[in-house]
Amino acid sequence: MKAKVMFKFGTLVLGTTILASSLAGNYVSAAKAIGAGVADNFTAIWSRQQAEKVTLTKDNTAPEVNIDFDLVAPDQWVWDTWPLQNRDGSLANIKGYRVAFALVAPRTYGWGERHTHARIGMFYSKNGKDWVYAGVPYDENKAYGHMQWAGTAMLDENGKVHLFYTATTDMNAGGGKAWNEENWTSRAEQRIAKTTFDISADKNGVHLTNEGDHQIILQADGKYYETIQQFQNKGNIITAFRDPFFFRDPNTGKEYIIFEGQAGDNYAMKPENIGDEEYRRTHSVPDRAALYNGNIGIAEVLDHDVSKLKLLPPLVESIGTNHQLERPHVVVNGDEYYLFTISHTFTYAPGLTGPDGVYGFYGKGGLRADYKPMNGSGLVVANPASNPYQAYSWMVLPNQQVISFINEPRDGNGNVKFGGTFNTTLKINLSGDKSEVGKEEQAGEIKPFGANR
Repeated sequence: MKAKVMFKFGTLVLGTTILASSLAGNYVSAAKAIGAGVADNFTAIWSRQQAEKVTLTKDNTAPEVNIDFDLVAPDQWVWDTWPLQNRDGSLANIKGYRVAFALVAPRTYGWGERHTHARIGMFYSKNGKDWVYAGVPYDENKAYGHMQWAGTAMLDENGKVHLFYTATTDMNAGGGKAWNEENWTSRAEQRIAKTTFDISADKNGVHLTNEGDHQIILQADGKYYETIQQFQNKGNIITAFRDPFFFRDPNTGKEYIIFEGQAGDNYAMKPENIGDEEYRRTHSVPDRAALYNGNIGIAEVLDHDVSKLKLLPPLVESIGTNHQLERPHVVVNGDEYYLFTISHTFTYAPGLTGPDGVYGFYGKGGLRADYKPMNGSGLVVANPASNPYQAYSWMVLPNQQVISFINEPRDGNGNVKFGGTFNTTLKINLSGDKSEVGKEEQAGEIKPFGANR
């Protein structure tokens, strides 16, 4: 049944008050100006009206995956991937080696089981094409969470690697409470954690040593970002406070952690979450759409060691549009800010649909901007309709290369072949708020790239 949206929006309010500037309170006073042209607490909106325009075109459709792919680590499932970057965003060079990290799990576990056994593995390569798997670089008994999900890695000016990750479920180091697979998504509490390493390289490869303490550096606040308790009170797919991305703004020098979140209890579906006035007159919002409350969160880094941070209001929200804006990351060109995220077909709110793909938002003048969905809808790169789940977890690098992993491609008979390895790299061409898919490169290829500028 569809519920016609009334302008009072009384039936769509989750919590007791509408999220407004007064809610910001102590956040706004602490938030430094991130950009220009909008208030420090401004949150851009990806609306139902905009998302309704999502469609596959020749400019946003990825090539079909070759079903005869090679495995980068034959004994491991390999998925969400990111390179080691310098503090300014450029690709790190460790005595001629490039380094990447990815989620891994032994292939002795089933394809679906890998999520609850995820660790972060390290890879290195001399040419950015032929990668060597070097194993999990940290002590799993010291890491937080039953499983460690995606993050980012930064090499500072002193040669120290900062590995940021998502600590999921039990937060006690060393395992703590017994793990239970049953209905685990309802208990998938997430916090953002980090550790550090020294890094070296020789003829035998790249080595991470001197593992630092593991720290929880960010937790959901319940105001801007949903806690596990708030999620359990209403329940929808899975909660999110994950996927940290370290970012230094080249225009201000300020540093941030950007992450996937979901709106806390004190939010409502506002008219602008639906669309403009004309659109709202004819558009009905289905039941439960307001429970799809994804956002792209941000925290300001307050110290050089990236251990003290301050939560800020989200950069973008998709209340009533999409539940998950995963692995957000930023590419900057002058005063143009490209905010990318990935999302699934099944996480669209009722009444909307779109492909698994990478979505982009375009802003000017600063990181805190009035972001508009690229290409009118937000869709930048998507799987073809003939192979809708062939790849996932795209990441756009500063040189406009796009890396991803092979997910669930189908063969000529329509049978799924589970991937779990690096996908071919794509190039995209960015021009203002428009983009188009360019040439296809080699599997897992990462070319050298400079800093955001």
